[in-house]
Amino acid sequence: MKKPEQELAEIKAMMERSTRFLSLSGLSGVLAGIYAFIGAGLAYYWIYFPSSSWGDGVEVLDSSVIFQRLLIVALAVLILAIGTAGLLSQKRSAKTASQFWSSASKRFMKALFVPVISGGLFAFALLHEGQFDLIAATTLIFYGLGLISASHYTLNEINNLGFGQLILGLIAAYFPAYGLLCWAAGFGVLHVIYGTMMYYKYER
Repeated sequence: MKKPEQELAEIKAMMERSTRFLSLSGLSGVLAGIYAFIGAGLAYYWIYFPSSSWGDGVEVLDSSVIFQRLLIVALAVLILAIGTAGLLSQKRSAKTASQFWSSASKRFMKALFVPVISGGLFAFALLHEGQFDLIAATTLIFYGLGLISASHYTLNEINNLGFGQLILGLIAAYFPAYGLLCWAAGFGVLHVIYGTMMYYKYER
């Protein structure tokens, strides 16, 4: 016969599974951080060292060329990060015998992607107006807001990650010269730290 505290724990776990999306993969966070590091590294060399072996052998790259390359890299990082997160989260759902596409996951997706997509569209508006210095800040701030909103429907640690992104975004907004560094710290360093913590806490 089960003890009352065991029964309460099981009931709590069942309620949590029905209201929260718990299949997020920590490993996907680590990989997303690695993708961001690679993208930031390429951007760094194209902007600051175009004559290096990673550049084009010229003193300065045309701004339109840099813009096109950065856009391609940003989209590639985004697609790889989302694709990896989806694939590994589905794999984790199967491993834990939980439903991946549920009402909880739908609420999570909506809470996350409404701010993220809005931020992406706002970033394109800034690009259209030539406000390149604020792109890094914009992506960090809106992504952070999305994570904070989505944390109500998933692991609580997402909330801390969101505030980290938000703070770095505000720093980048006030000090745009450090925008790329803040972007690499947010999408790279914080994702790797968060992913590693989640992996060892929930998936080992």
